[in-house]
Amino acid sequence: MSRSARQAKILDIINTFAVDTQEELVSRLRADGFVVTQATISRDIKELNLVKAQYDGDKYRYVAISSANGSVSDKWLNLFRDTVISINTAENLVVIKTLQGSAGVIANVVEQMRLAEVMATIAGTDALLVVTANVSNANIVKQRLSNIVG
Repeated sequence: MSRSARQAKILDIINTFAVDTQEELVSRLRADGFVVTQATISRDIKELNLVKAQYDGDKYRYVAISSANGSVSDKWLNLFRDTVISINTAENLVVIKTLQGSAGVIANVVEQMRLAEVMATIAGTDALLVVTANVSNANIVKQRLSNIVG
């Protein structure tokens, strides 16, 4: 599987599970059919800007560093380009189809953009709904996201 698919799955895993070691990440990826080594995961962690953050008292887990100002790193934008299949609107919703297992990661990218028109995101496995207040806002969001894909 491609590096982008693997990295999207890593982000999905750390958003779903409290992963605190590279070994656990390797194990979870292998369980999902990815052939990986610890060295590969180490590079992915660096490229994705993952850090360990404390939670639940004295426990640690990997988390993605997100931008507070709405700017999104090139790595996230490349993941968006590589995993988004289509972007369409349905009334006040923007429907984003993604590669299998990538919708949660794409929701993270959309949320990092901090678009004023976005009220909420709802991610499944291969589809993401972006909720806006009205049809006009949905069209604006669709256009902005489509511009990323190119």
